[in-house]
Amino acid sequence: MFRYLTAGESHGPALVGILDGLPAHIRLDVQEINETLARRQGGYGRGGRMKIERDEIEFLAGVRGSETLGSPIAVIVRNLDFENVRALMDPLTGSGKPLTNPRPGHADYAGALKYRHRDLRNVLERASARETTMRVGLGAICAQFLAALGITTRSYVHRIGDVAAPDLDDWSQVDVEASDVRCPDSATAEAMIAAIDAAKAAGDTLGGQFIIRVDGLPTGVGSNRQPDTRLDGVLAGALMGMQTVKAVEVGLGADVASKPGSLAHDTFALHDGNVERGSNRAGGIEGGMSNGQAITLRVSVKPIPTLMKALPSVNLHEGQDAPATIVRSDVCVVPAAAIVGEAMVRLALVAPVLEKYGGDSIEETLDNVQRANTAAAALFATHQEGV
Repeated sequence: MFRYLTAGESHGPALVGILDGLPAHIRLDVQEINETLARRQGGYGRGGRMKIERDEIEFLAGVRGSETLGSPIAVIVRNLDFENVRALMDPLTGSGKPLTNPRPGHADYAGALKYRHRDLRNVLERASARETTMRVGLGAICAQFLAALGITTRSYVHRIGDVAAPDLDDWSQVDVEASDVRCPDSATAEAMIAAIDAAKAAGDTLGGQFIIRVDGLPTGVGSNRQPDTRLDGVLAGALMGMQTVKAVEVGLGADVASKPGSLAHDTFALHDGNVERGSNRAGGIEGGMSNGQAITLRVSVKPIPTLMKALPSVNLHEGQDAPATIVRSDVCVVPAAAIVGEAMVRLALVAPVLEKYGGDSIEETLDNVQRANTAAAALFATHQEGV
């Protein structure tokens, strides 16, 4: 059984995480994990917090000699900004003037009522997307397990505000990290940057859309036996668990509603004795299971709820209209959200992959993958021979 947990507040001492269920003997590249954490901090439109933090992962348990032990992995990422707000956020002595004006679109109001907090800070500190730092760190560990099986993830920013890039058909020569907004089309990237600048000048924020692609996932991961094991539902649920995500589409996504069946599905054909598909409209998932094609996910992200030109709200203590609370924030997080989205996909894929292949060590998992592939090939060879 694979599972993970995160803990920590945005301005608390640290963020912590636990991964339980990864096989033993996965060789971990810590520099690669830290580089992924740094990518989450980047992207045009980020706020001042990213100039303070220098996110690096520290291993506390479950790893020895840079290899996983098969026991729970415990990690920590320290918040450098904690020293600037220790009087406010110290776990034992922290106190300060309460925040009273909830931000539309944030967890402030619902969380205050749910947990009976009179200070909105007790809600927003955990609800903050700063928490995704740990998700990215844990996802980067999972990426190294998946990579050992030949499974990789990539992403790019397709839209910011009303500026959209052309759909990307060929991912083979794309280097999105060269773009400040992680968009592979240079002209669109420039227009995105201009849109972010305009929003910042207006005291506003922008959302957008990113696309994730998973390559190398074997056929048959996931299941159609129960609703909660369907791979598309597992991935969509993981992505919807991000703070800013409002919609997830697989393959054609919402566009499939306007297509006739003849233009909605991916045909089969034989080529030199191999089964090939005429397209990938399904986005790599059919009947809740991976079908061997690349998985494509389109994720829509709302604008950040903290606006420098505050939206109308109320003061919950005084019972009167007031502008929403303004806290340090970003103008646009779509490039960073794409990194978080990849982490969520990686975290979501580990359980169904292990469910199919198992293994207490990475060697055993790889052996199981090889046996499964050999069995599948033999099955079709038997059918072709008419046995």
